[in-house]
Amino acid sequence: MYTMLAIDIDDTLITDRKEITEGTKQALAAAVAQGVKVTLATGRMYASAKQLADQLGLNVPIITYQGALVKNAIDGHVLYERTVPEDAAKRIFDYCETNGLHLQTYLDDVLYVKEDNEKAKAYAQLSNIPYTVHPDFRELASKPSTKLLLIDDPARLDEVALELRSLLGAAVHITKSKPHFLEIMHPEGTKGHALTYLAEHFGLELSGAIAIGDSWNDREMLEVAGLGVAMGNAVESLKDIADYVTYGNNEEGVKHVVEKYILQTVS
Repeated sequence: MYTMLAIDIDDTLITDRKEITEGTKQALAAAVAQGVKVTLATGRMYASAKQLADQLGLNVPIITYQGALVKNAIDGHVLYERTVPEDAAKRIFDYCETNGLHLQTYLDDVLYVKEDNEKAKAYAQLSNIPYTVHPDFRELASKPSTKLLLIDDPARLDEVALELRSLLGAAVHITKSKPHFLEIMHPEGTKGHALTYLAEHFGLELSGAIAIGDSWNDREMLEVAGLGVAMGNAVESLKDIADYVTYGNNEEGVKHVVEKYILQTVS
């Protein structure tokens, strides 16, 4: 019944130890062997996501940057890309400068920061990707950024999100991937848009797609997929809109979904 599976990475595919369990790897390999298109759908940059795709032996396009970039895992060919509109990017750069906010930008799959600080170091360690300090950071506002990311206290970012939505309207898509990560993309740079594109690319119906995630940035793909699944450790707002809630990321929740709905080896 299900022909496509899109899986978020952090707090979904990987455990809190940042690992993919052997059981999950075996279940996904079995799904691929049945002809299911298994892909990753993450806010991470392509270089970071590809490391996980390689661990799983995936040879399909993967959804990265929240959906702003869909790129082949094998040859790096870009299939779908939406960059932050330049005018909006310039206003965001100015806003962050005025308000003393940590901003990161991603250009051609390179992570740029204004200064070498603890926020940049912690993010690089989490994503296993290096960063580049760019002294004239403001000039990057005119470049085609795949994504802009703000890092700060969750409560402050909630306020910032409201202000930026008021400032920019529908010019950008704003979401949270983690409580302390506020991510800004092109309006069509969502996991839902990317999953819709991939289904068309493969000639598949979205009704035959399963999407699994844990955070509010997964909402759009859960809404467009035939079966939207929230992890047991997901935020409550995502569980509320999900068709099914599986086990947590430390209890092989992804493996359970594959066995229940694709392999049909568990009830």
